[in-house]
Amino acid sequence: MVGGGIAGTTAALRLADAGLDVTLLEGRPRLGGLAFSFRRGELTVDNGQHVFLRCCTAYRWLLERIGATSLAPLQDRLDVPVVDAAAPGGPRLGRLRRTGLPVPLHLAGGLARYPHLSLAERAAVARAALALRRLDPADPALDGIDFATWLARRGQSPRAVAALWDLVGVATLNARAPEVSMGLAAMVFRTGLLSERGAADIGWARVPLGDLHDTLSRKALDEAGVRTELSTRVRALTRTDGRWRVAAGERRLDADTVVLATAQRETHALLPEGALPEPGRLLDIGTAPILNVHVHYDRRVMRGPFAAALGSPVQWVFDRTGASGATGGQYLALSQSAAQDEIDDPVAVLRERYLPELQRLLPAARGARVRDFFVTRERTATFAPAPGVARLRPDAHTRAPGLYLAGAWTATGWPATMEGAVRSGFSAAAAALSALGRPHGNPPGEAA
Repeated sequence: MVGGGIAGTTAALRLADAGLDVTLLEGRPRLGGLAFSFRRGELTVDNGQHVFLRCCTAYRWLLERIGATSLAPLQDRLDVPVVDAAAPGGPRLGRLRRTGLPVPLHLAGGLARYPHLSLAERAAVARAALALRRLDPADPALDGIDFATWLARRGQSPRAVAALWDLVGVATLNARAPEVSMGLAAMVFRTGLLSERGAADIGWARVPLGDLHDTLSRKALDEAGVRTELSTRVRALTRTDGRWRVAAGERRLDADTVVLATAQRETHALLPEGALPEPGRLLDIGTAPILNVHVHYDRRVMRGPFAAALGSPVQWVFDRTGASGATGGQYLALSQSAAQDEIDDPVAVLRERYLPELQRLLPAARGARVRDFFVTRERTATFAPAPGVARLRPDAHTRAPGLYLAGAWTATGWPATMEGAVRSGFSAAAAALSALGRPHGNPPGEAA
């Protein structure tokens, strides 16, 4: 197993649970890939805010498998506070909520009361949602058009796109509607909002991500008998005498089966010749950045665990005070997706931009002292969900015997989420076990 992110951890656990002898090699000094934590003074900081939904059945399986379900609970019901900072008369609060009614009526009441859209816009949104429900996300034709074009054809105003479709889409797809494959958009909205009434209920870790995807994952791997070697970067992969030889540091390891659970560019560099018919397609899969802004105030300035914003550079704000171990004040993390325009801005520029915005959104912040302000940047946080990306994403199989691929960028049908990463690990493990004649199960939530 090459790579100890969420995809690699999943595949390693599945293979070990099936009785295979597994070694996991990870180049970093920790597990978890891009879901990690670090120390900054008294705070334990996540590199970025990660959430999941009730429909993320594979990721929820992983949480259960590593003993972390209670540390990342779900909302009882979808409830998202949305603050319009540009509303006449000052910031205006609305909420996106669901009820216990059957789909699609579970969202009708919340949409009817959503104050950030006009009555006509709400009616148009409802019609577009019904049209979305009739689509097949796997239809190749949908991957050839962008989400914005589809929305415009169904009468969605720029305000509706900003206040609803991009509010959800930017956070889940890491791109705005004009840059999103309609196939991936259909998958996100059909599965999250229109499949089951509780599908979009939000979950998030109440502890640092490193506690889950490093500490608890390492414990689960150890208990499963997986040998985990950190700070061990794989340099080359060759086929010799019917087996794989893995060059890692100064060592050489032999294996019958190898799963490459690395980023697409790293995978491209390690792939043996002929393993994929068109390996250059991996380099054509673009990447998209995420910027995270961290602010530690000397007092509480926001109620509730999170909020979304309109009419502001701020997208989503999360209260991470308890999870970080902060002993005083309130620590907020701002998750800024599709951040191409500001990913390289200096901290001083970002401070000047975001502190006044937080004061506008959160009146209690106006009199608060900022104890700390810093940013974390993931320049290649996700693959870019652009139109045409589906044909570039390979599945778990390669042409090389005993070599399989995993990673959220592979052909899972999902965008670059933790759910997609886990599903890719399931697929790679299932392909390997099938070739070895071993039984394997389907990802949670999928029929046999």
